[in-house]
Amino acid sequence: MNENVQLVFEQRPRRLKKILIIGIPLFLILAWSWSYVDYNGIEENGLRVIQSIFSGLIKPNQKMLFSFGRGSIPQLVLETVTIAFLGTLLGMILAIPFSFLSARNIVPKWFSAIGIFIITVIRTFPPFVYGLLIIVVTGAGPFAGVLTLALTSIGMISKLFIEAIEDLDVGIIESLDASGSSNFQKIRFGIIPQLFGNFLSIAIYRFEINVKNATILGLVDAGGIGTPLVMAMSAFRWADVGAILWGLIILVVFVEWLSSALRAKVAG
Repeated sequence: MNENVQLVFEQRPRRLKKILIIGIPLFLILAWSWSYVDYNGIEENGLRVIQSIFSGLIKPNQKMLFSFGRGSIPQLVLETVTIAFLGTLLGMILAIPFSFLSARNIVPKWFSAIGIFIITVIRTFPPFVYGLLIIVVTGAGPFAGVLTLALTSIGMISKLFIEAIEDLDVGIIESLDASGSSNFQKIRFGIIPQLFGNFLSIAIYRFEINVKNATILGLVDAGGIGTPLVMAMSAFRWADVGAILWGLIILVVFVEWLSSALRAKVAG
C-alpha cells in the first residue's frame, strides 16, 4: 500500500505536466472561440414562443394527431419514413461500387486514394446544402428529399463499407482459391457472408440517421414531416406544432428502438 502511495506521489509532476500541456491549449482555444460568439440576449418574444410550444405539446391538435387523411400526423410520419428508406436504399446501392473501388485490399493504393478523396468531398456538405441544390433541379417535394438523403448517405456508408471490406478474412478466400473455386464461388461463399451482416447493420444505422435528416429537409421544402412543422411555426399554429412534435417524438423513439433491435439481431 505504501509503495503504491509513493509511486503516485512520484508521478505527480509528470501528470501535472500532461494536464498543463493539454489544458492550456484547450483553454486558449475555448477563449478564442468564445470571442467569435456574438450573444445578444434572448428576443423579447422568445420566452412567449417557448411557452406557446409547450402549450401546444400539452394541448396538441388531436384531429391532426389521430386522423388518417392527407396532412395528418400518421400520413406525414409515413411519408418521412418512406423518404428515409428510399434515400438509404439508393445511397447504399451507390455506395457499394464506391467502397470496393476505394478499399486498399481490393485496388492499388493510388486508385484507392482517389476514391477516398471523392467520398470525402461528398461528405463535406450537409444535407441542407444538397437539398437546396437538388430542389433547384427537381423542384420541391419528397423526390428531392429522397435524392438528397441518397447523396448524403453515400459518404458515410462508403466510409464504413470500406472499413468492413478492409477487415475481410483473407484466409477464407485463399482457402477457396486453393480448393479450385471460381471467382463467383469466392464472392458467394467467401466475401458476401463476411460482409452481409456488417453492410446490413450499417444500412440500418444510416436509416435511423436519415429519419432525422428527413425532418431537417423540411426547411427546404423537401417533403416529410419537417415542411408542415416549419409552416405551422411560421403561422403560429401552436396546437399543430405540438401535434407534429409528438409525431416526431414517437417516430424517432420507435425507429431508434427498431434500429437497435435489428442491429443486435444482425450482430448476434
